Amino acid sequence: MGQSLRLQNSLRNLELNRPELYTNRELSWLEFNARVLEEALHEVHPLLSRMRFLSIFYSNLDEFFMIRVAGIKQQIRAGVRERGPDGLTPRQTLSRIQERVRQLLARAKEIFYERLLPALEEEGIIIYQGRRLNRLSKEALRTYFQDKVFPLLTPLALDSAHPMPPLRGLEYILWVELKDGSALVPIPHVLPRFVPFHSSHRYGFVPIESLIGIFLEELFPGKKVKDHYLFRITRDADIEISEAEADDLLVLIERELRRRRLGAVVRLEASAAMPPETIRFLMEELDFEPEDVYEVEGLLGLERLWDIINEVDEPSLLDRPFVPSVPSVLQGKSNIFEIIAQNDILLHHPYDSFAPVAEFIQTAARDPNVLAIKQTLYRTTGERSLIVQALREAVDRGKQVTVLIELKARFDEETNIYWAKELEKAGANVVYGMLGLKIHSKCALVVRKEGSGLKLYAHLSTGNYNEKTAQIYTDIGILTADPEITRDLAELFNYLTGNSGQRSWRRIAVAPENLRETFLAEIDRCIAEHTPEHPSRIILVLNALVDTEMIKALYTASMAGVQIDLLVRSICCLVPGTSVSPTIRVQGIVGRFLEHSRLYIFYSRGEWRVWSGSADWMPRNLDRRVEIAYPLSNPEIAQKAIEIAETLLADTTHTWVLGPDGIYRRRRELEPSLPPFSAQAEFLRQRRQLPRELL
Repeated sequence: MGQSLRLQNSLRNLELNRPELYTNRELSWLEFNARVLEEALHEVHPLLSRMRFLSIFYSNLDEFFMIRVAGIKQQIRAGVRERGPDGLTPRQTLSRIQERVRQLLARAKEIFYERLLPALEEEGIIIYQGRRLNRLSKEALRTYFQDKVFPLLTPLALDSAHPMPPLRGLEYILWVELKDGSALVPIPHVLPRFVPFHSSHRYGFVPIESLIGIFLEELFPGKKVKDHYLFRITRDADIEISEAEADDLLVLIERELRRRRLGAVVRLEASAAMPPETIRFLMEELDFEPEDVYEVEGLLGLERLWDIINEVDEPSLLDRPFVPSVPSVLQGKSNIFEIIAQNDILLHHPYDSFAPVAEFIQTAARDPNVLAIKQTLYRTTGERSLIVQALREAVDRGKQVTVLIELKARFDEETNIYWAKELEKAGANVVYGMLGLKIHSKCALVVRKEGSGLKLYAHLSTGNYNEKTAQIYTDIGILTADPEITRDLAELFNYLTGNSGQRSWRRIAVAPENLRETFLAEIDRCIAEHTPEHPSRIILVLNALVDTEMIKALYTASMAGVQIDLLVRSICCLVPGTSVSPTIRVQGIVGRFLEHSRLYIFYSRGEWRVWSGSADWMPRNLDRRVEIAYPLSNPEIAQKAIEIAETLLADTTHTWVLGPDGIYRRRRELEPSLPPFSAQAEFLRQRRQLPRELL
């Protein structure tokens, strides 16, 4: 019997290892960015909001090359030929990426020039290029150039005495052909991408390279300028840190940040008019391959369309502003701790204000009965962070403050280094992280003296302590005084600061110790308790689903008949609707707000078990980061979370559905009989108590 069971499991694993059951992670991400791009055509968004999606598409692509493509190139250079679960080698993956990126760039060009630019012009928003520049006053252009551009430009000659200088990644650079040589003109980031030249009846913008191009000869007096071409390079921006050899992690990361500026070139974007011999020169000097060259017809660098969006003062062309609400239980109350002590509070950002989270830390800083504050910081706001200001105030008032700042938070390293130094200077206990692990959990713990004892209060969330992103990311958090969860958090902070080696907790689950096992146990329970009379169900709201073991568990549950609904914003390596996933449906929402919440909901034998937390189902989250998941045990809070998930599943306006062929299609196209329904608009309506037709 035992041998038979082992044979069955072996055959099942063999079946679940088939490459066609797994989508390549990088290609799945590109399809997510394709959905972002298509939102630029979705007319439920006002015009400038549609342009925002085009800008995000390009910005996303920049980061993708800096990190993901750079990582694949490192594997190729190291001789890695192992196939991933999808059956592709790194070199095959890179080839597929390059092919798909070129398709997406062609689509982006079509959307911008054939749809968005004409729509902008109808609204009196003009981008002046080529002959159109003649419509603008030459004197006005010259004045702007002389006063605000010329002093910032530094032409760099290229000859035997002036070799190729170090070039910054993502910096726009003009290659200038002179009669007797060549030169480079880097365009500093501080200059606007699109220079405003407005009139009384229209908004006018001139691309910065066009403005400089008109007056190039003023940079090279006495020389003849033959032509000029815009280009930029993308460098490997992934930081490799050997923490085992690091005496001081902060010093090490500061050094690696300096190295990032000169990382290997992974992409060249160049004007399509740039001569082939110039591109070959750049390839030789900067050491990249022909397939890394992306020729651009038209404007380069549309990620900075924000310059136009922020400059145009036309509210009708943007999403309607809204004021986040404060839960009624917190309105008009003087002591937030008394309210939390009575019941848990669920916050759903950005529909619910981030203010109660800031108030939680600010009140703790000023309350004479609060003795200690412990908090993780992964990404936070810049120099005006209310959270960090409150922590500094708490130190000034003599409270014990412990802050775990993750210095390795990608692209936020410099901000986090700054705050680490500032908080250390103020007198807080600052911990930089754990050896070999990123601290990605989002939690804060307050220790308060009440009566003759101590009472603990906590905030746990899926999102960062960042007031800015809390306005555009959807996240779920709770404020709680649950004695078991708060005691778990106290022990978690000991684990983080003292490397205690703890492996289990009362209520929470922690990666890399037991989070994977907790989720697998929940899936196994749904399988074991599933019957036709009492069907089980799984609902997951995630940013990404990549981990092969978790995907196999979901496949196993589906083959057992468990209904599985997956709301995955970006990467999904699972393939739904196959012989091993007949009951799995995968949807993703791309809308006004970036879906960042995480909910893990399991139902079996009439019982709902609802979790939230900081982890996506990716190997890095489950194995190489400190993440936490926490049960929403309060029945009212759990029901609210289930309603959030069901509302998201009901969306028809912004939802894309993944098919077994790996293609995402709009739900409205697949189910045209369904009435239009936007989950994000519904959440706004609930807070503002407005009828749907006014949103």
